[in-house]
Amino acid sequence: MASIRRVRRVVRKIDPWTVLKVSSVLWSVVVIGLALGVVIFWSFVDAAGYPSSLEGFLANIGLWEAGDSPVVPDNEVLFRGSAFLSLGLVVFMTGMSTLSAVMYNLISDMVGGLEVVVLEEVPNAPSPNALVRPVRQVQSWQTNPPESKSAPTIEANDAPEAQPPKA
Repeated sequence: MASIRRVRRVVRKIDPWTVLKVSSVLWSVVVIGLALGVVIFWSFVDAAGYPSSLEGFLANIGLWEAGDSPVVPDNEVLFRGSAFLSLGLVVFMTGMSTLSAVMYNLISDMVGGLEVVVLEEVPNAPSPNALVRPVRQVQSWQTNPPESKSAPTIEANDAPEAQPPKA
């Protein structure tokens, strides 16, 4: 059974190069979705005939004259305009995201970063009710050196008295 513990982490730096790569992909996907949505919405509006009824309404109330150029662009002009604006939006938002990462790095140097509390799962932690194995006592090498063939033998009368370690 896994146990969970709370861990505090501090985000001190965000790599601007990584932000540039991730935000360019993110904003490209978002803008492609928005541009396709606008083009699909416009094709439904144009097929329903709303632009021509809008021109007729503006002509009836006197804001539009019948000989003027149409208020509503055709589909090709709308697609080119949305593609140009989409490209500009991707470049602008990617630049703003990268600039935000650089600004965060400068500010986090002064204030210490963003502190986040994370719940971390410890996979094989013993539960409080689990049996604990006894720890095997290991003899210290300094108090009882290993016996070797080349080590001189010390007689009991010649051996210095063992002193307790100083704390």
